[in-house]
Amino acid sequence: MSKLLLINGPNLNLLGVREPGIYGQTTLKDIEDRMSKFAGEHGLELSCFQSNHEGSIIDAIHEARNKFAGIILNPGAFTHYSYAIRDAIASVDVPVIEVHISNVHKREEFRHTSVIAPVCEGQIVGLGISGYKLAIIAFMERFESISK
Repeated sequence: MSKLLLINGPNLNLLGVREPGIYGQTTLKDIEDRMSKFAGEHGLELSCFQSNHEGSIIDAIHEARNKFAGIILNPGAFTHYSYAIRDAIASVDVPVIEVHISNVHKREEFRHTSVIAPVCEGQIVGLGISGYKLAIIAFMERFESISK
């Protein structure tokens, strides 16, 4: 069974109560439960991690080596300035898909640039929590093409 790691960054622990007009009313636990169930239905195992601390996220990325076939990462505000997380992604041989619930390109100017995206397999923005599911599907298709 292929294993995926879902990492959510700062303030995402407050989903459901934090700016529901932007992020909706679904909690992080609901997202983790739904995505774990979806992954399991497709023969994947999903582990979930959330931290408000940059170093903890970096540690999780480093520890993903040889344990996970892919990482789904919503880096939150770290997207725009964390060269340390960018370098952690670049230093491991684990593909990463960056996900954002809101359309960062329709928001404040500082949110338009991701320092993380250039070292990721892809980026999904603005599709709500469906973005997480789409990342799982992208990994499923990637694993299928590798096994052929």
